[in-house]
Amino acid sequence: HGMDRSSWTNTMSKISRETYDECVSAILQNAKDKKRNFRETIELQVMLKNYDPSRDKRFNGTVKLPVAARPNMKVCLLGDARHCDEAKSLGVPCMDTDELKKLKKDKKLVKKLAKSYDAFLCSSTILKQIPRLLGPGLNKAGKFPTAVAHTDNLLAKIDELKSTVKFQMKKVLTLGVAVGHVEMEHEEVVTNIIQSVNFLVSLLKKNWQNVRSLHIKSTMGPPQRLI
Repeated sequence: HGMDRSSWTNTMSKISRETYDECVSAILQNAKDKKRNFRETIELQVMLKNYDPSRDKRFNGTVKLPVAARPNMKVCLLGDARHCDEAKSLGVPCMDTDELKKLKKDKKLVKKLAKSYDAFLCSSTILKQIPRLLGPGLNKAGKFPTAVAHTDNLLAKIDELKSTVKFQMKKVLTLGVAVGHVEMEHEEVVTNIIQSVNFLVSLLKKNWQNVRSLHIKSTMGPPQRLI
């Protein structure tokens, strides 16, 4: 990334390793003390500053984390015949073009489809047809499908989605992304969070100067402040 030293320190750690460790320990301990009957997600919560969403360029970036942050993520394949056969044999939810046509671009139905899954894959052979088949609904929901080729390993591609985090600036100055869950090892959580934070900061126009606060929090636990 041809960064010079000064801008690199600008994006690098404003947060000490100790702080990461303390916050993650607190979260994992809280999850142990108050065992929930579901697997709590750990979220990174961001508050920005010196940013005008109506004027400044809205950022949008994805980063692949070392450990899958969302193992329970529901993924659906919008597939051609060959991919749908493969998906069925693997027990992966799938819809073919005939099923998509049945939605008749109905906004309500497309919205319902978008709500039913966390992410979508789509055979590269039919990707260009998606806007024509479904309208802009998936895109609006921030769930436009990721292309998958016949040469790709379908399950590996799904695993990749489960490890991928998307930072997308909306109309507000706050955002939250899933960066792990409470059944991960301490070290795995810390690594995922450090990578997420450094990636987010690299997306921001003024790097750390755009960050008001960063917290991490499990679904039910209290927020822990990183900065």
